[in-house]
Amino acid sequence: MPELPEVETIRRDLAPLIGQRLKGVIVRLSKLVRPGPGALKSLVGQDLQEISRRGKLLLLDFGERVLLVHLGLTGALVLQRGQGGPPPHTHLTLQFTRDRLFYADLRQFGWLEVVPREDLPRHRFYASLGPDALGVSYQEFSHRLRASGRRLKALLLDQKVLAGLGNIYVDESLFRAGLHPERPANTLSPEELKRLHEAIQEVLQRALELRGSSVRNYVDGRGEAGAFQEEHLVYGRRGNPCPRCGTPLAYKVVAGRGTTFCPRCQHLP
Repeated sequence: MPELPEVETIRRDLAPLIGQRLKGVIVRLSKLVRPGPGALKSLVGQDLQEISRRGKLLLLDFGERVLLVHLGLTGALVLQRGQGGPPPHTHLTLQFTRDRLFYADLRQFGWLEVVPREDLPRHRFYASLGPDALGVSYQEFSHRLRASGRRLKALLLDQKVLAGLGNIYVDESLFRAGLHPERPANTLSPEELKRLHEAIQEVLQRALELRGSSVRNYVDGRGEAGAFQEEHLVYGRRGNPCPRCGTPLAYKVVAGRGTTFCPRCQHLP
């Protein structure tokens, strides 16, 4: 699933669309659009004013209405500035004044929804999201972790607690912070909390520099792969030697997700 660095990379790639008018819409798979294709077509004739992000959610601002885009497991938004056909598994095309925007989705778990601007603060999904993982203050971060006895992996994956993290960046951050994924959050010392907060920020910033992780299907807004997967220290490397101590990396299911960690560097007290 595209996580915060991937979605933020796409947001930045789509910046040339800002100021362009939506001229037409082609919907090939209506189930992806909420409440239906007619809502999306209501945006035709409107100028795209801004593109923002909250967690893994993209928001395309058309003034009175906002188009929410969640990429699900395999969704992609690809900007086409010249000639050429759509990428594979394209289900939606937005024709702007100069450029086209394709929504492609192999497994079709993503969704797009048109929401009146005044209803956005009350939108069920949008309103449920916690603070954005990129740039969240240490004070807010530590407050949320200290208030819960849940296991770190489960807590960090919870978008209501912290928006934007997924399996890749939670595993990578916990390893860099030297914390076991099953450690209860409220047992962390101030030093450990600070270490984890810093690790999350460093991992996300570095992933952004390398335009995300292309483990399976992810491509950026230009249809190209990211490169952060080349710097993964634990994710997808179970059984390999720990890059710090050489111990074989362990793997188990935590919070319903496959989790890779070093049993020595991330020992459970």
